[in-house]
Amino acid sequence: MTIAWRDMDRAALDTAYSNTGSVSNVREIALEFEGRSAAFYADCGGERDVKYGPAPRECFDFFPATKAGAATFVFLHGGYWQSQVKENFAFIAEGPLACDMNVALAEYTLAPDASMTQIVAEIGRLLDFLVARGHSKLILCGHSAGGHLTAMHRGHPAVSHALAVSGLFDLEPISAGSLNDKLGLSAEEIARYSPMQHIDSGAPMVVSVGDAELPELIRHSREYASACTAAGERASYVPVPGANHFSILFDLARPDGVQLSALMQAMRG
Repeated sequence: MTIAWRDMDRAALDTAYSNTGSVSNVREIALEFEGRSAAFYADCGGERDVKYGPAPRECFDFFPATKAGAATFVFLHGGYWQSQVKENFAFIAEGPLACDMNVALAEYTLAPDASMTQIVAEIGRLLDFLVARGHSKLILCGHSAGGHLTAMHRGHPAVSHALAVSGLFDLEPISAGSLNDKLGLSAEEIARYSPMQHIDSGAPMVVSVGDAELPELIRHSREYASACTAAGERASYVPVPGANHFSILFDLARPDGVQLSALMQAMRG
């Protein structure tokens, strides 16, 4: 029987959310991410570090589709809002590019340099900037913390569809463990920026998670997708067979992968 997070002490809660601790070959996966991303940059070029706001990390890399008028796939990386850089995840652009989408690989300011309030606001600024740049149809996608930011902005008028990968949809358990040491979440932020606490109207959404992920990560995705459906929103829960919290991105990089196939079906439907 799954133990609810409220019954866990701080040490147990930290273990329940330790994605790196749960994957034995995480270093090897990270090196593959970096190698594939470096090769992608070398092959595809694109625009690098386009500024969308005043902060140093408010920038994105842009890779155009081969056809004019394509939708733009916006990817937000994870790292519990406090680590990682976009350059390590560029390889995921292979999938949406092969599906005839532009790709914007986005960066944002990390905690503790930014509060959750600032991080969420930066993603809104990014989307507004892309619209002003002529990208009127956005497909918003994020992994882990990026999945949370995706859920927060699925109501943006330019977002036509959303894909949250291994997302975090309730900030309360995050606030109770060591992950909050840098985030410093306030009670107001927990309530305002927990998608589970307010299922608003927004774009149709695919909620994916690896079926080999930590139980708490699976719970977040399953319960959020269910809550969206119960609220009358279009949301599909898509478990990715055999995938852990990191290897799930290899599937995202495949145009025929489980996740992009589900997204394309949602876009047709």
